[in-house]
Amino acid sequence: MLPQSKLQDVFFTAFMAFVMVYAMICYNISLNVGGLQNFVFLSAFKEMIIMWPIAVALELLFVGKLAQKLAFRFVTPGKDPMIMMILGISAMSVCLMCPLMSLVATILFKDAGSEFVAVWLQTTAFNFPMALCWQIFFAGPLVRNVFGLIMRTLGKGKEKETAVA
Repeated sequence: MLPQSKLQDVFFTAFMAFVMVYAMICYNISLNVGGLQNFVFLSAFKEMIIMWPIAVALELLFVGKLAQKLAFRFVTPGKDPMIMMILGISAMSVCLMCPLMSLVATILFKDAGSEFVAVWLQTTAFNFPMALCWQIFFAGPLVRNVFGLIMRTLGKGKEKETAVA
């Protein structure tokens, strides 16, 4: 299930951003320390405090609409299957968010100095395959399914309230 209202969109975006940002922070810390280690899972929350709100803001203010607009250049609402719409929008979101979030991470967490552009491009190149695969195969399906379950549960609660009244 996809969001049907602005409030649902904000909740969905915050949930998706949390899942994506947390995974990408874990991935980047793992790259920095030479592999995934247990401490990474807790350590990632330090960066989440900064990166999660930035991701939510970027998505709600800029990326969401642009990703949809770009996706609709090669998929057509009402004509193409819903899965193609979802995959198109998801892919375009990653194409926009990955360089933006890599830029933020480069500014805030990497001591790039005079190699800033090179460090940002390398960070983006390392992050893109992970972000795309994580979004398409794991985060996207997980968040959409959990979101749908929550919305159906809330809908059943409203039906019961209406039936009682």
